Amino acid sequence: MQFAKRLQPLQSNVFADMDKAKAKALAAGQQLIDLSLGSSDLPAAAHAIEAIAQSLYDPSTHGYLLFHGTQAFRKAAAQWYEQKFGICVDPETEVLPLIGSQEGTAHLPLAVLNPGDFALLLDPGYPSHAGGVYLASGQIYPMPLLPENDFLPVFADIPAHVLAQARMMVLSYPHNPTSAIAPLSFFQAAVAFCQQHNLVLVHDFPYVDLVFEQIGDWDKNLPNPQSLAPSILQADPEKTVSIEFFTLSKSYNMGGFRIGYAIGNAELIRALRQVKAAIDFNQYRGILNGAIAALTGPQDGVKTVVNTFRQRRDVFVNALHRIGWQVPKPKATMYVWAKLPEPWNQDSVEFCTQLVEKTGVAASPGAGFGKFGEGYVRFALVHEPPVLETAVLRIAEFL
Repeated sequence: MQFAKRLQPLQSNVFADMDKAKAKALAAGQQLIDLSLGSSDLPAAAHAIEAIAQSLYDPSTHGYLLFHGTQAFRKAAAQWYEQKFGICVDPETEVLPLIGSQEGTAHLPLAVLNPGDFALLLDPGYPSHAGGVYLASGQIYPMPLLPENDFLPVFADIPAHVLAQARMMVLSYPHNPTSAIAPLSFFQAAVAFCQQHNLVLVHDFPYVDLVFEQIGDWDKNLPNPQSLAPSILQADPEKTVSIEFFTLSKSYNMGGFRIGYAIGNAELIRALRQVKAAIDFNQYRGILNGAIAALTGPQDGVKTVVNTFRQRRDVFVNALHRIGWQVPKPKATMYVWAKLPEPWNQDSVEFCTQLVEKTGVAASPGAGFGKFGEGYVRFALVHEPPVLETAVLRIAEFL
């Protein structure tokens, strides 16, 4: 049986290998502490769950849900964005519901790239960004993220021959896996660069709320001062080249409900909608009702999420410092991006495989996020502080 060549780059998956290593550790009797997946252990808000529960008894929610049936959700998303960033959004032409933001980043390349076109991606970066490009038969140009550049790409380093074939750039700040943040001035430079080179600018924005300190002074006059991470559309308010992907997985602890949305350039929204229409319908309407309740209801739960992960960050990083592993304290996200000590600093996969096998502590190898992730490991802070401290004690024994 023959398969499409586009599957070849997808055959190697570090995270699938880590799943096997975790299963092996469990079978050997290890008590697993899984810090490898960024899946929040916190509950969704009660008012969101209640909205879903009530929907179950409404037969009108049981059928297929097409685009026009998502109007209430699109209005709620547009309102959320306007309140948070002060930019007007048309819910009819500039918002599209998604089955998680990963659907958007994976499917948009099908609407933008022709075979052989380049996409400019962050390296290290979230794996689905590359997967979508491969499925569209595109080429990837990795933009290195280095600590000396604050894990921001240097646009001037992109070769002219790549730019001549490039059609899109994908950014994501606050960043997974490095936890780096980007100021509005960076996004303004990115928009100008993409306008100059006729590139679609994609911003994956799942950690919009998970920021622990101020990013410049851009947000002083916004109606909701808790939102500290800038949006790409603040740098492109006319939405000339930009589209941004949101998810309720992080801020609202609704990862398993698979609900997100895109906001941005109307032509890009329309093109992504065409791809989506050929692949799937929307989620169950009850899930959208829950998402509406989350977006429009009390936001105290979001503050609790931020405070919880800030506390966990402090506990975990301080514990690592006590055992002699000096890692920087992340300013955002739910991760710690740690440079591996010798002799492990050239083989993050082996480090993570041995760590889970011998201690039960699972982490994500930096190599799984790209070439420039090698030499690092990502810890997800998805357990209570006592469990995180236990994990660090096990890591200390391993080291």
